Amino acid sequence: MKKKKENNFIFFPKDFFWGSATSAYQVEGGNLNDWSQWEEKNAEKLAHSAKKYWKSWQRKKFPQMLYPDNYICGQACDHYHRYEEDFDWIKSLHQNAYRFSVEWSRVEPEEGKFNKRELEHYRQMVMALRDRGIEPFITLKHFANPLWLSKKGGITNSDYPRLFTRYVQKVVQELGEFCQYWITINEMMVILYNAYLGKKNWPGERGLIKAYKYFRMTVKAHNMAYECIKKECPRAQVGVAQLLNFWEPANKNSFLDRLTTGAARYFSNKKFINAIKSKLDFIGVNYYFHHRLKFPYQQVKIEGKVSDLNWEIYPKGIYKVLQEVKKYNLPIYITENGLADAKDKYREVFIKDHLFWINKAIQEKIPVKGYFHWSLMDNFEWDKGFWPRFGLLEIDYKTLARKLRPSGKVYADICATNGFKFDK
Repeated sequence: MKKKKENNFIFFPKDFFWGSATSAYQVEGGNLNDWSQWEEKNAEKLAHSAKKYWKSWQRKKFPQMLYPDNYICGQACDHYHRYEEDFDWIKSLHQNAYRFSVEWSRVEPEEGKFNKRELEHYRQMVMALRDRGIEPFITLKHFANPLWLSKKGGITNSDYPRLFTRYVQKVVQELGEFCQYWITINEMMVILYNAYLGKKNWPGERGLIKAYKYFRMTVKAHNMAYECIKKECPRAQVGVAQLLNFWEPANKNSFLDRLTTGAARYFSNKKFINAIKSKLDFIGVNYYFHHRLKFPYQQVKIEGKVSDLNWEIYPKGIYKVLQEVKKYNLPIYITENGLADAKDKYREVFIKDHLFWINKAIQEKIPVKGYFHWSLMDNFEWDKGFWPRFGLLEIDYKTLARKLRPSGKVYADICATNGFKFDK
């Protein structure tokens, strides 16, 4: 498709998916799994460490980070009970797709015992989306594990691929008639680093051997789940959602900086996709970060606009990442892209700037088929709690009232017109 310009208006393909994304644990409320257990044990520690971890301007702007109840998910946004209201919002915002996750711990709260009521709940969600003309994109594994699985060693258990595939089969048998797009696993490398290798102590056991087992079992689990989904629903399109960072050397003339950057790019962006590329129908790109590296592994501070999380805003990076994944010759969906911005200061420009670079990739024949903004609504941001605000919809956590942010109206107009006027 050739880019058309009418008064600097950028058009997207007619069949482009416009949507937003959430995950079950972050919005549903009332979940019991390894993460809810972990946060109960760590809320006090997280509140205490916030005094040193976050910058003074962040602590001043978001004092709730200093209190333990910020780190307890609880009812979250109560999306579990209010999904019809939230789907009405999606429709009113002219979005034609919604990415959400099925919570494994609800569907299989005890090993081998599936909860028919919860399966019916997700079936009703899918039907509610279909009734509104919204395409469901279902994520089957978004970080959290059932407690019974965690007690067995979680993903590092050699039986994990079979257990995961059994759960996947049950969900697809119930929902596959109405769902074409499936994401087996979200951001596996994020868990690998935060739970098994990095400084953060997410649910999991630290150690190189555990990390190796986690990677190997996740690859096997995806491949088995892929085959299972295709058997149950041959028309299904199956992929993963992978955090892909834009890495570049601090000094492009330095061999050591280039070597450091290449290693980071390989392990972060390429290793998992390379391991499962024969079992992918599409690639989901989650883009948030731009890193400049100096040997041996030092991140160079970048001056510029940042989000409330102090993450650099670098829209061109999404174009660079898309150039990297073009080589796989697979359809690409931007399955997450957003920023923490409580005052809605940057979000409108953030969306337009990223879409500009996505559109440029499309003009260069990179097959980007859809864009899902993270997130539909403010939500519980894992070990950061409730203070980072990513939503197109602002959530009042006392009343759970939803309110559209100005940037949400701008994104709705983009979805409605399949493009936007861009002044660069």
